[in-house]
Amino acid sequence: MLDVPELTIHAGEILALVGPSGAGKSTLLRLLNFLEPWDSGAITCDGQRFDNPDAAPLMLRRQITTVFQRSMLLSGSVAANVAYGLRLRGNRDSRHVVMKALERVGLLHLAHAPARTLSGGEMQRVALARAVVLEPRVLLLDEPTANLDPRNVQIIEQTVAELHRQHDTTVVFVTHNLFQARRLAERVALLLDGQIVEIADTAAFFDAPHDPRTAAFVRGDMVW
Repeated sequence: MLDVPELTIHAGEILALVGPSGAGKSTLLRLLNFLEPWDSGAITCDGQRFDNPDAAPLMLRRQITTVFQRSMLLSGSVAANVAYGLRLRGNRDSRHVVMKALERVGLLHLAHAPARTLSGGEMQRVALARAVVLEPRVLLLDEPTANLDPRNVQIIEQTVAELHRQHDTTVVFVTHNLFQARRLAERVALLLDGQIVEIADTAAFFDAPHDPRTAAFVRGDMVW
């Protein structure tokens, strides 16, 4: 059960959500994208309050994009997968931006390859390109590099950092990799048993945590 009385996400920041499995990180991410209903409370965005996900207008939903840990690709080419979201929005002349997105994730040479023949790391990079090509205001990432080799991890992290730098994109990502949280995030939040135990600037979170459970988690101790 997720119980978050208050959470402020600053526009243009990169926020990492860390914590053990089952702590509620992925659920929180789905709520932020209006993919699941909540029992009480509200989500406020741009001064608008939404008491349930159905109240969020399509225009707002289109500004928020999620890349899941196991993103499903459609049959067809890599380029067709990246162009899918654009086609849904009526953009039929998308070849240039699709190729640019594929170049950004290092997969331009596989643009015409069948998407389902790619490796796991390449598939995740296609999923990221499919999100990046939409130029979202908010990018949500659920364990985007889980079980990937260092090269794919590096490319994905560089792509996310570049998108943030160039477009001031707000990024919220879930990770079990504390080194990744240190590298990418400006702030880090620890979730335990559905609650946010501590949220702080990255340096303070790792080097001078206030809550003893945060200190234990950072040390690698069992806290759940």
